[in-house]
Amino acid sequence: MNDKHTHVAPQATKASIDRRQFLSGSAASAVALMTITGTAVIHTTEAWGLEAKGLTPEQMRTLIKMARDIFPHDQLADKFYALACKPYGEKAATDPKLKAIIDSGVLRLDDAAKSAHRVAYAQVGWEAERVALLKKVSDGALFKKLRGDLVVSLYNQKEVWPLFGYEGESASKGGYIARGFNDINWL
Repeated sequence: MNDKHTHVAPQATKASIDRRQFLSGSAASAVALMTITGTAVIHTTEAWGLEAKGLTPEQMRTLIKMARDIFPHDQLADKFYALACKPYGEKAATDPKLKAIIDSGVLRLDDAAKSAHRVAYAQVGWEAERVALLKKVSDGALFKKLRGDLVVSLYNQKEVWPLFGYEGESASKGGYIARGFNDINWL
């Protein structure tokens, strides 16, 4: 047989893992992204940390995970959700009413998660399972407060705007009329 027609099957050089191993490893690594150390929440892959003032680091991690699950955007890094939640810790240190709302809301959510999944809410690996837990507590004060406040605290971060294609206010740049308002050419 001629050399140019000879086919040699390539040998596998990587160890193979089955789907179950991959999924269990993926879920475990998703949970390990935000870890607790001392009084801080540390994100292990995005290289940011947030000191939890007024709240425990576990409560802050839960708020960040709730924020992501209430307003899910794959293109946003966790740091934007952390920055949106940071004021809750600062306010909870001086506002006993807010502290009580967070304490009871996180406890209620963690209790629901532990009864369904045997882990705290922030450690539930699948988003769909966390969203189901959020639906169970959506009548609570913490859920309502986060949903209402995050509309401003998450989307009003200037670093987030380009990720959604928003260029910011237009008045200082001459308004929208002269900057693409009437650029549609398909009509």
